[in-house]
Amino acid sequence: MEQLCIIIPVYNNPQTIEAVTADALETGAHVVVVDDGSQPEVQLPENERLILVRHHENAGKGEAILTGGRVAKEMGFDSFIVLDGDGQHFPREVEAFRAKERKECIVIGCRRFEENVPGSSKFGRSFSNFWIWVETGLRLKDTQSGFRAYPVSVLELPLRKKRYDFEIEILVRHAWKGGCIDEVDISVYYPTAEERISHFDKFKDNVRLSRLHSSLVLRRWFGAFLP
Repeated sequence: MEQLCIIIPVYNNPQTIEAVTADALETGAHVVVVDDGSQPEVQLPENERLILVRHHENAGKGEAILTGGRVAKEMGFDSFIVLDGDGQHFPREVEAFRAKERKECIVIGCRRFEENVPGSSKFGRSFSNFWIWVETGLRLKDTQSGFRAYPVSVLELPLRKKRYDFEIEILVRHAWKGGCIDEVDISVYYPTAEERISHFDKFKDNVRLSRLHSSLVLRRWFGAFLP
């Protein structure tokens, strides 16, 4: 069976990252953990299939994904899977992505929203899905999910965004280049509100997302497909 490469971007999730990494290694995949400026630095047990890369300063989730993707490409992989380091995703579900694997295709893990899901997450997903449809014409169910498979060709896209808005921009620009986007159902774990750790800034990140969607809509509908 072809080997997988799993990328785990992490920023200040000391309670979960070791367990998430161990579960990812259990799949038999090569694992690249990108510590995006965590304080204290991420420390993990050595493993021959584990690479730990550090950003000395926080550069954003998007930049961490690109760093991991470049490592995967250097290792000879044609694609890589990204999952979050906060324990919301179950690494064993990487097998579900294999069934959807196609050349030049981004595969999104569509989360089954069940228990402890914040209303803001449900609204944010619907809001994002609508604007992705406006920008690309694609009807997708979960454009905000961080559990995804990417072809290494996405590293060549003219991406400007480096934080949470990265995950929207990469979908739109990949679709504009003629790449396919598919989805597969996955589980998701949301801890209770008291236990939840989120680095999403409700003001700054929502402003970034609003500005991005405005720019992308203008580029699609007024023919300004600019880099």
